[in-house]
Amino acid sequence: MLIALALQAAALPPSESCAALISTDAVAAERRASGDRSVDGRACLGLALVAQQRFVDAAPAFEEAAKAAELKRDGNAARYWAQAGNAWLAGQNPAKARAALDAALAAGTLDGLERGEAALDRARALVAAGDTKAARADLDLALVDAADDPLAWLLSATLARRTGDMTLAKNHIAEALRRSPDDAQVQLEAGNIAALAGDEASARAAWEAAARIAPDRPAGQSAARALTQFAAAATK
Repeated sequence: MLIALALQAAALPPSESCAALISTDAVAAERRASGDRSVDGRACLGLALVAQQRFVDAAPAFEEAAKAAELKRDGNAARYWAQAGNAWLAGQNPAKARAALDAALAAGTLDGLERGEAALDRARALVAAGDTKAARADLDLALVDAADDPLAWLLSATLARRTGDMTLAKNHIAEALRRSPDDAQVQLEAGNIAALAGDEASARAAWEAAARIAPDRPAGQSAARALTQFAAAATK
């Protein structure tokens, strides 16, 4: 979930914005932005690379945009740092993601949903690093500023389950389910929490839902495997 950022034309023709070109030809947008060292040029390059799912390449472009924005005292610097952090997460590099997101949040210029999403991303990086205490603090912030994002409730519930706070896990997975009942990951976690609480019927129902929603995706496949325990128990 990259934080939304309005881009100006940068190196592109005045009649053709970066976002418009990316929507039709991300490779062309990359070519046009690659030689532009301005803030907007670097940001455009990052977005063009994200559109191609080249996250490891996109993250440094966003970092360059952030640094250039800081030199210009551009108020968008924190947003670029947040986008860099998000790209590093997508590129499976939580350590670099945390550093970028630290910069984004330390700037103090993000607020509302942008701050909440940055905190949510940093929580993901912190969980990957095993720092559950700091991750909980960021998730608590995300649940205030990005309360409509079901991912915040899902990750909070998952962390609560892993740390043994089952009351919080149940409450927060219920919030995730209310916001996104058709998300296989949410249903998978709902089943995990119910199973740990000894609620076999709810666990079965949630895992069946996950397997039905996304049979070819990891969450659905994990749910299908979890359901095999009931079949095994029935044969004993």
